[in-house]
Amino acid sequence: MFRHKGNTRTFAHNLKLASSLSFVAGIVNTTGVFAFATLTTNVTGHFAFFADELVKKDGSEAIVFINYILCFLFGAFISSFLSEVSIKKSPKSSHVLPLILETIILLVVSFSNELFENNTNTFHFASYALLFAMGLQNALVTKVSLSVVRTTHLTGLFTDLGIELSQLFFYRKEEEKSRLSKSIYLKLSIISFFFLGCVIGGFAFQIIKLKTLLIASSILLLTMYMDYFTVYFFSIKRKIRQKH
Repeated sequence: MFRHKGNTRTFAHNLKLASSLSFVAGIVNTTGVFAFATLTTNVTGHFAFFADELVKKDGSEAIVFINYILCFLFGAFISSFLSEVSIKKSPKSSHVLPLILETIILLVVSFSNELFENNTNTFHFASYALLFAMGLQNALVTKVSLSVVRTTHLTGLFTDLGIELSQLFFYRKEEEKSRLSKSIYLKLSIISFFFLGCVIGGFAFQIIKLKTLLIASSILLLTMYMDYFTVYFFSIKRKIRQKH
């Protein structure tokens, strides 16, 4: 789901990528809201909060929201940078470093619960870390899928979905209908798994608090393993066929 790029990517690859990582984003989204009362998977709302703090003339809080935005941006930058560096050495594994870094960040935050009690600086640091992680993920998914898949926020998805649903009334050719149906199905899958991640993350947070992020990090590790295992399996299968 990560290794195939360009013309080698299929609808199935994008569907697997969308469902697994949008589920992760849903979990992180709910955890960020419940634990830190902060949006940690997108930056749109932070611009409004920044403006609100400016109007209130609270400069210190306004800076916090700017930092949230910059952390997401920096995460996207680092994700792309690591991918480009990795491509030169191992093109098929350019996704590994951003995913490992994201997993480490989620693990660190999940095991840092005791640091957040009555500590505003650490409280903000955790939010910064999660926004950085989601910037990493969104940039990676965008790059791998050639902008077909987005997993950390839904505004654009709902807009595109509304447009494509309206087009169902006008497209008549089978080829056009098939392409449109696949695109709609992909977007509905992202929305559904993001929503599912939010719900499961919410219930899990009531029981295990920040350890909820362990679920998200486990899914990231599982996707990396499955991606490697799938490629390894087909590689062995191909060698066996060649021998016969």
